[in-house]
Amino acid sequence: MSLALTGLCRYPIVQAPMAGGASRPELVAAVGEAGGIGFLAAGYKTADGMYNEVKQVRRTTGRSFGVNLFMPQPLVADPSAVEVYRHQLAGEATWYGTPLGDPDADGDDGYEAKVAILLEDPVPVVSFTFGCPSREVLDAFAAAGTLTVVTVTSPQEARNAQWAGAGALCVQGTEAGGHQSTHRDDPQAGLTGTGLLSLVAEVRACVDLPVIAAGGLMLGSQITAVLAAGADAAQLGTAFLPCPESGAHPLHKQALTNPLFVTTTLTRAFSGRPARGLVNRFVREHGPYAPAAYPQVHQLTSGLRTAAAQAGDAQGMALWAGQGHRMARELPAGELVGLLAAEMEAARAAVSVRSAP
Repeated sequence: MSLALTGLCRYPIVQAPMAGGASRPELVAAVGEAGGIGFLAAGYKTADGMYNEVKQVRRTTGRSFGVNLFMPQPLVADPSAVEVYRHQLAGEATWYGTPLGDPDADGDDGYEAKVAILLEDPVPVVSFTFGCPSREVLDAFAAAGTLTVVTVTSPQEARNAQWAGAGALCVQGTEAGGHQSTHRDDPQAGLTGTGLLSLVAEVRACVDLPVIAAGGLMLGSQITAVLAAGADAAQLGTAFLPCPESGAHPLHKQALTNPLFVTTTLTRAFSGRPARGLVNRFVREHGPYAPAAYPQVHQLTSGLRTAAAQAGDAQGMALWAGQGHRMARELPAGELVGLLAAEMEAARAAVSVRSAP
């Protein structure tokens, strides 16, 4: 493991920040106690809500942990496209008996207030999604003793993050569940991305920073593979979703291995940004028509997602999941970290045996 990550955790295993409630303090603490490092997800939370969770983790464990922040997004969506999508969702609002959200509501999630709190009372690691902070912000965190991690989806984003002063990179392949952390959502580029192993190699060739690999990883043998490809650690999200410490909805946990949901796809249906989730009715019916409009679409569908969950209807929920979701294991987080570490060791031993003369 690189010097920048040494001392933060025993194993090169990172529990991904999963916004929307999955990354509860209980999950973060359990992963840390078992030898990995967990991340709180500050996205969709107020600054006070984030800080309360930070304090809860600190009360539970003395292990290192991280906090993930969403970068503010420019409002560049086509209002007419959002309006067309709003009309398309009218039937969903009638079905679930709930009004659509206001796409023009203030989408500011308090990024600056969250940064101020984390600089005043530093945590070991802060990561960023949907963009790269300024050099001023990254330097301020470095001065406070916080390791900064910028999530990237291309070599160019990696170069930009290194230039800005990032301490490490989270290299996210297209296999990853949840939102793709592209710094610019270009609707002309379509719903595409680069596979994790190829992307790690491309980033390693052009950037000299510690790399955390993310994207569809579920097994210790897969972690060993990305470490061999040049990563310093591996980040797993979907693997931790079914843990009892996870705050994911029970229907979401069950859907990961439910034979009704056999595949994943990248879709803008729920948020207006590319995100990988299980293919359900909502994704099939609305995904092809959802505009590139974040956070407007996210705000528009917020009530629908809540109503579907309350009605016990997984076909209307955002079931974020990586491509390896069928390999999900319902274990306590600490046991899962231990199993992943044992699988890593077994994979290394198998390679040693095969390569012996």
